[in-house]
Amino acid sequence: MLTWKNIIHYAVDGNPTPAKRVEKTEAEWKELLTPEQFRITRLKGTERPFSGELCSSYDEGKYNCTCCNTPLFDSTIKFNSSSGWPSFTQPITENAIQYNRDITLGMVRVEVLCNTCDAHLGHVFPDGPEPSGLRYCINSESMQLEKGAENDQ
Repeated sequence: MLTWKNIIHYAVDGNPTPAKRVEKTEAEWKELLTPEQFRITRLKGTERPFSGELCSSYDEGKYNCTCCNTPLFDSTIKFNSSSGWPSFTQPITENAIQYNRDITLGMVRVEVLCNTCDAHLGHVFPDGPEPSGLRYCINSESMQLEKGAENDQ
């Protein structure tokens, strides 16, 4: 189980090696994604709180990267954080997520990206529920729910 200490280690000292890599040009991403998906995943945007389709959905399944379909989270670790974005306590595998120090907006945060294709997902914070204490705050547009695929890694 990942902890805040692990997250800081990855953000400072380097990320785990992904199982595979997917790389495309900006033009290829624009062709594959909606304008909103492109703005969020490739340009590091965010959606308005409580506006994402997956925010209030608790259907069983896997949450995969919108860009490359890599499994990121599963429904068993999703929780209602009341933050306005889908929230999770752990990634589906330790190497599914990439962690980067983010100093935008005048604060220090840890940005989370898909470790396979570098899609911006959101941020992780140390204020989640036990036992990990982590809250992955993820944009709905960064993920797609594969229903009925829970724990089917």
